[in-house]
Amino acid sequence: MLRATVCEPRGARHGLIDDEVTLDFDNRHRRRLAMTGAGGLEFLLDLPRARRIKQGDTLLLEDGRRVRVVAAKEPLAEINAPTDADLVRIAWHLGNRHLPVMLLPGRILIRRDHVIEDMVRLLGASVKLIDAPFDPEDGAYAGAGRHHHHDDEQDHDHG
Repeated sequence: MLRATVCEPRGARHGLIDDEVTLDFDNRHRRRLAMTGAGGLEFLLDLPRARRIKQGDTLLLEDGRRVRVVAAKEPLAEINAPTDADLVRIAWHLGNRHLPVMLLPGRILIRRDHVIEDMVRLLGASVKLIDAPFDPEDGAYAGAGRHHHHDDEQDHDHG
């Protein structure tokens, strides 16, 4: 099977796009996965290590063809707050729970989660349920993969 072994960041190089794949957030953090483009091009994503593939990145196939990655629409919660200070405080609470968030001017997008939605409402936010592409922030531990890790091996609480 034809392999995609390189992922170029959006805007890294211009050129003809031969196909595109639409992937949700979970399927954009991969190392190896069989894929079929919208135009029918079948290939194997075969990267050296798992990485976060973002909206607009390009997968380079070993035969020189290029496949653009499109972020799929997903069920999300759009969080708005009365003031910027309130929104920053809410962002802090979401970060304290290590949730993937997409920060946009005047709003925050998260994956739908009724417990978190109730929490931010208690903090003064409004929540609107939407379907949209989800391309959250990489976070401070992006180079270490998707999950938060501590190097200090100390017990602690994020209550």
